[in-house]
Amino acid sequence: MTSIVSSAPKLSCRSVWRLYGPRGGDVFRNGTAPDEAALASSEVIVAVRDVSLAVNEGEIFVIMGLSGSGKSTLVRCMSRLVEPSAGEILFNGRNLLAASPREMIEIRRHRMGMVFQHFALLPHLSVLGNVGFPLEVQGVPRAAREKRAREMVELVGLAGREADYPHQLSGGQQQRVGIARSLAVEPELWFLDEPFSALDPLIRREMQDEFIRLQDSLHKTIVFITHDFDEAIRLADRIAIMKDGRIEQTGTPEDLVMRPATPYVAEFTRDVPKAKVLTVATIMAPDVSVAAEGEVPAGVRIAAVASRLREATAPLAVVDADGRRVGTLTRAAVADVMLGG
Repeated sequence: MTSIVSSAPKLSCRSVWRLYGPRGGDVFRNGTAPDEAALASSEVIVAVRDVSLAVNEGEIFVIMGLSGSGKSTLVRCMSRLVEPSAGEILFNGRNLLAASPREMIEIRRHRMGMVFQHFALLPHLSVLGNVGFPLEVQGVPRAAREKRAREMVELVGLAGREADYPHQLSGGQQQRVGIARSLAVEPELWFLDEPFSALDPLIRREMQDEFIRLQDSLHKTIVFITHDFDEAIRLADRIAIMKDGRIEQTGTPEDLVMRPATPYVAEFTRDVPKAKVLTVATIMAPDVSVAAEGEVPAGVRIAAVASRLREATAPLAVVDADGRRVGTLTRAAVADVMLGG
């Protein structure tokens, strides 16, 4: 997936740590980052370890890792639902760690949206009531919040179900309500923590399609947590892989699979089918004079165009974003990737 991305970071983490334990505060008392010996002697648990990253405006930034890697704690640090032990969290250039608790409540209410794995819908409220609830908390008049809620319900494809209650909805429909609720406040920054992992595979795929449709329309800045690499490949502009609280590598899906920075990243991505990750530009021939049978964008993934070459009698012309031919895609090149070359 390709989002409209600005070069300016919307959110940045600078040397962020989160420690748990009765003596966690002692580790940073001298103002310097602790070494392994200091951490071991302090008997703390390190959930987030010296994380620095930047999320650009309009980007879908996916954080991946196994259970216990620290990804959910890191996202909660970003919104200060969990207090970092050290470091800086910059939102539009402002350090959120300098904001008062009241200021953070207002930022989360008005400028951040959050969707978690468990939908947490209010059972006594209808779909419309659940979606409009954040606006009710803000003190928005009833007519205005219901108008906005109806717009969001329609946006996620639930028009006509406004009066239904959560128990009358399927899991996928409940998740749509959760997404609509988080969008009701028109957030600048959208956090999603494994929002589809509790859904059945077919519904999960449907929700990924819905998510892509929403992002194509809204162009939000998104931090998305998942442990599913296939899901990350479909959604991400960039991916950060975490292990033991540390960022092992950040890059595009293609970067991670083709140029792993550590043995852990290489192992993590080892079984990912390269046709799902590599773009046409990676394997195209530079010759633009060969007769072609149609065009294909240079940035599309190989798996998405492989079927077009099955019955083709000639190669495909590869074109850039401006429609200029930049290369040629052959059946042999695609077959080599599909067969593991």
